Amino acid sequence: MNFLFVSADAALITDLAWQVHREGHDVRYYIEAERDKEIGDGFVPKTDDWRAEVEWADVIVFDDIWVGSDIGTGALAQELREEGHAVVGGTPNTDRLEEDRGYAMDVLEEHGVNTIEQRIFRDFDEGIEYVRRNRAPYVIKPLGEVQNVKRLLYVGNEDDGSDVVEVLRAYKQAWGHRMKGFQLQRKVEGVEIAVCGFFNGETFVDPVNFNFEHKKLFPGNIGPSTGEMGTSMFWAGRNRLFEETLGRLEPWLAEEGYVGSIDINCIVNEHGIYPLEFTPRFGYPTITLQEESFESSTAQFFYDLAHGNDPELSVHSGYQIAVRIVLPPFPFTDEKTYDENSRNAAVVFETDSREGVHIEDAKLVDGQWRAAGESGIPLVVTGKGETMQEARKQAYDRVDDIVIPNLYYRDDIGERWISGDGDRLLAWGYLGPAGE
Repeated sequence: MNFLFVSADAALITDLAWQVHREGHDVRYYIEAERDKEIGDGFVPKTDDWRAEVEWADVIVFDDIWVGSDIGTGALAQELREEGHAVVGGTPNTDRLEEDRGYAMDVLEEHGVNTIEQRIFRDFDEGIEYVRRNRAPYVIKPLGEVQNVKRLLYVGNEDDGSDVVEVLRAYKQAWGHRMKGFQLQRKVEGVEIAVCGFFNGETFVDPVNFNFEHKKLFPGNIGPSTGEMGTSMFWAGRNRLFEETLGRLEPWLAEEGYVGSIDINCIVNEHGIYPLEFTPRFGYPTITLQEESFESSTAQFFYDLAHGNDPELSVHSGYQIAVRIVLPPFPFTDEKTYDENSRNAAVVFETDSREGVHIEDAKLVDGQWRAAGESGIPLVVTGKGETMQEARKQAYDRVDDIVIPNLYYRDDIGERWISGDGDRLLAWGYLGPAGE
């Protein structure tokens, strides 16, 4: 089969393209961002003109929604589907779920999903005054283009919201020219878990994926937000957690004609489920971990998904974790630091095995794996096991066999499940069948 992978920014589907290529299918990979064009070199066949490959492709796969661009991938995917092409990608409205947090909450409420108290502000002073009048801890979530600057997301700690007021004042001064708006969301305590399903244009595919993001840079969930440093997860059936969130959006997604992965991150506690935000696209490194846990063909799965078939998806039955291996100055941008410490850094393996080692921002040069691009995230390392502890051991044993000067990573991926999150979710009844 012929697969065309299209990336405008950050080259986020390199490993998926590589996996499909290794399964024996023809792949062409397009990267628009000039700084990222070398990512995947030597691993995956490339193209400089993705539109010229559309008629050749049996399946077209988009990676992101292209926040801040004039035309999102949802519009492109919808246009191509209307022309008769098989596409993994969204629609303008599903793109908007991520771009416009207020719209996302409206969609959830219209379909009977509980939401956290939240308000959208376009003016910093109005937001500050709101917190002063309604004293409580809040989460600040930037809107629009700067929502990709992950370190701007701020989770309040003070019961009276005083720290949120001070952060908003600082953002007004430092980011007021770029941050055109922000969401204030009431902070809720509980277990953070994401519900992720693959949608074939009509219905969700069984099983469903449940994953736990680790967004902070340092172990213990401290430091700047990074997008994600690693993921732990498992697969299950349509339990209560799914049915009360993504399951209620199934008719809406079918009406939209959405095809691909969609994720809703939630806080849950003994009182209820509270959605935080959507990811209407692949998650990273979640897709790498999902791909690692597939026991059936990855290419066949995405072919069937894009063609509206009912894929036969066989997955690992236990637990899985993924660890992002990063280099300076990640998660920040500093060209001098990157040039001195990370650019073209060689990846050295202490064993012959490459099991569980996945590429993110990497290239292959004369048989040598090297860091590529500008982001400083060359690899993702995964592990599986019948228990989360076994998955952790396998992943970190593999990490120990990798040498890159100046590498760093979180060593606590999966520990939250072991230390009580799993027990709480089971005790609250979210992982059993719907209705129990």
